[in-house]
Amino acid sequence: MNKTFSIALGSDHAGFAYKEAIKAMLLTEGHTVRDFGTNSTERCDYPDFCFPVARAVAADEVERGIVLGGSGNGEANAANRVRGVRCGLCWNEQTAIWSRAHNDANCLSIGERTITLDEALKIVRVWLATDFEGGRHIPRIQKLDSMA
Repeated sequence: MNKTFSIALGSDHAGFAYKEAIKAMLLTEGHTVRDFGTNSTERCDYPDFCFPVARAVAADEVERGIVLGGSGNGEANAANRVRGVRCGLCWNEQTAIWSRAHNDANCLSIGERTITLDEALKIVRVWLATDFEGGRHIPRIQKLDSMA
């Protein structure tokens, strides 16, 4: 049986459809989901939804966070401004593996306008299933945390 997580989700209007699909998949697979919005495709600003996700991750209210937008870039930038959050922008399964295995990413960013929904769901699954390798990567993460 796969491990289940408590996961915070947040998106702007450009990531809303994928957020809803990812949420449905996560719930079906037994994860606990905390949805910070948005709740429609009406134009809105990604920091309003990404900061609460990142803050929930940093405060250990949830184990992981997923933020979504059009490209995923702004969403990753917003999440990474919260101390203790390591958000990786992933566009395929390999980048998702590296974000977890090498960076111990506790937050994932996905751009709805950059990949298919099928790819997004695969990325989420592999990201959740990948463990942090530790070892040589630990000093790098410690440097990031000390510089924040």
